This record gives sequence, structure tokens and C-alpha cells, in this order.
Amino acid sequence: MHERSDQEPGSPEGGAVAAPPITRHALTTRIWHWVSAVSVIVLLGSGLMILNAHGQLYWGEYGANFDQPWFKLIWLFDDARVPGWLTIPSNYNLALARRWHLFFALVLAFALLGYMIASLIDRHFQRDLRIRADELRAARLIADAKAHARLEFHDPADPRAYNIFQKLSYVAVIFILLPLVIFTGLAMSPGMNAAWPWLLDVFGGRQSARSVHFIVAMLLAVFTIVHLALVILAGPINEVRSMITGKWRGPQRRCSPPPTRSSPARAGCWPAATRSGGARRGATCCSRPRRCIAACSG
Repeated sequence: MHERSDQEPGSPEGGAVAAPPITRHALTTRIWHWVSAVSVIVLLGSGLMILNAHGQLYWGEYGANFDQPWFKLIWLFDDARVPGWLTIPSNYNLALARRWHLFFALVLAFALLGYMIASLIDRHFQRDLRIRADELRAARLIADAKAHARLEFHDPADPRAYNIFQKLSYVAVIFILLPLVIFTGLAMSPGMNAAWPWLLDVFGGRQSARSVHFIVAMLLAVFTIVHLALVILAGPINEVRSMITGKWRGPQRRCSPPPTRSSPARAGCWPAATRSGGARRGATCCSRPRRCIAACSG
């Protein structure tokens, strides 16, 4: 929703200026995004089909029909099976589900490894995902939460930057959830049990590894749903285009009005304003309106 202004189009005097497209996502990030998206969807669907084979979860080394589970599918579904519209394949086929699951597990694991190496080389992690202490202050978190409630997900002063909630969620997914779901999956493999017997001990047994695997998978499902909802709210065409071509159009810049007698400043010189209303750090003052437009949108 755009506010109306009495200024001429593109005027910086209290008006909004459309930001030019910028390159927001590197090629490696875009490749990782789509490979991981397809992999996670297939893994979730095939994993739910595998769960249908024994819809109970346990803690410890062992778990069977007469052991006490902490979770039962029958608590959620009357026939103790996940419905076909949520599984891959849609009809009960454990062997085919396992093939899909194991193949895309390998795809996801090697894609994550490649993405991590590439992001360390081009400093993507340090540049875009590093969490600074200032960002974790209560006042800053509350301000960002309020901005999200207003559907303002990007700071006009620095549109390329990830907000703190994006950083926290991406760091949790990339460095905690995905490695955890991969290693708990390996812990359930008989072949890996022979090669790395210590892996089962780390997770407290095969059934504990299975339970952790399921919990992390559900957390990834929740992340995926929230991520898709926010993409829709932020503008799906712009967001999806940025993950295909890398080009992304940031939020409109709003320039502060020029100085007045009540707020004197150097004649004809005013900085662009940030999302929170303050002056953009390092903003260039200018003496001519046309140059101010560039400063405001650049």
C-alpha cells in the first residue's frame, strides 16, 4: 500500500521514491535455495510415508509394538496413518518411499556442504548472517517485531541486509537443524552403525535418533510454512524473481523533508530517512532536488 503525496513523482520532499532493482542473492545462494527446497519437500513427504510403517516413536535403544511410545500417529489420525495427500508416494509403498528419501537425503547433504564451502569463500556468512550483539537488544528486537507486524520486512536504508529474525532462523536451519537431521538419519543406517558406532551413542540409541529426526523434520516443516507465508506477504513476484534472477526491488525510499526555520540545517541539504524514522547513516546531503532523488534511492 502506497501513501499518497502532493509532491511530484520522484520528489524527495517528504515523498516516496521507488528503489532501483539490486542484486540481492548470489548464484550459489539461489542454487542452494532451490535444491534444498525440492529436497526438503520430497524428504518430508517420503519421511511421513516411512513413519506410516510404524507410527510410534520412542526414546532409548529399542522400540516395538509393546513398548511405551512418547508419540502415536493414532493420536492425530484415526487410522494411525498420515493421509496420502501429505506423503510421497500418495499410496502406501514403503520401499519406494525409502528410495526417494535416501536419494534426496544425499542431495541435501552434499548441497549443504557445497553451500557452506562457497559461503565461507565469498564471506556470505560473515557479511550477511553474522549476528551482532546490538541486534539482540530487547529494544531492537521489539522494534523489528513491530516492523514485521506492519509487514515491513526490509530496512529501506539497507535493503540488502537480513533482519534479525531472518538471521536467527537461517542460522538455526543451516547450522543446527539441517546438520542434526542429516546425522540422526545416518545414525539410523545399519551401514553407518558399523562404520561409526559412536554415532548411536551420541544420540542415546537408535530410537532416540529416530525421535530427534522426526522432531527436527517437523521444525523444518514449520520453518517452510512460515517462510512461504512471509514470501507471500512480502510480495511473491518480487521475492521469487530475486531467487531466480538475483534481481530484487527494495522498499520505497522516503526522503525527509528539507530543512525549515524550525529545524535549521545547511540549505537544500537533507539525508534519506530509515524505516524507523531516523536519518540514514552516511546519507549524502545534496543541494539539488534531482540529486537528492538519487541519494534517497541509492
